[in-house]
Amino acid sequence: MNYQIRPIHPTEIPLLKDFLYEAIFIPEGVQAPPRNSIDDESLQVYIRDFGKSPDDYCLVAEADDKVVGAIWSRIINDYGHIADDTPSIAISLYKEYRNQGIGSDLLKQMLDLLKEKGYKSVSLSVQKANYAMKMYQKAGFNILSDDGEEVIMQCHL
Repeated sequence: MNYQIRPIHPTEIPLLKDFLYEAIFIPEGVQAPPRNSIDDESLQVYIRDFGKSPDDYCLVAEADDKVVGAIWSRIINDYGHIADDTPSIAISLYKEYRNQGIGSDLLKQMLDLLKEKGYKSVSLSVQKANYAMKMYQKAGFNILSDDGEEVIMQCHL
C-alpha cells in the first residue's frame, strides 16, 4: 500500500475526534461503545484544544487521498501520564488500514520527532489484550505499571 506520513495540517485537527474513537480498544466479541463516549472528560483531554500547546505534535498517515491514521502526543494528565515533562501518545488507524505496517511507521516517526524536540521519554497506556502492545514493545516501550488489565508503558528516547 502506498502511503505517506506527514505533520497534520491545522484544518485536519478535527479528525482527531474520529481517531480518538478509533483508538478505543474493543475486544473480540464486545460491542463498540457509542461514538459519544469520547465526550467523556477522561477522553476529551486527548484532543481538547489540540495544537494550542507547544508540546502538541501530530503526524498522520495519508493513503488513497485521505488521512487514514494519526499519532499524536501532548503533555496531559491522562491514563498514561508519568511525569509533567513526558508526553503521552495516542495512535489509531481506520480498521481497513490496520496490520499493514502503517502504525509501526507512525510510531517510529513520532518517536524520532519527540527525540529531535529534546524529550527524554514518552509514555502511553494500553490494555494488555490489545495486539498493539507488541508493537509498542518492539519499538522499545517497557512496562512501568500493570493493573491487571491495562499497563502504562514508557520509551526512553
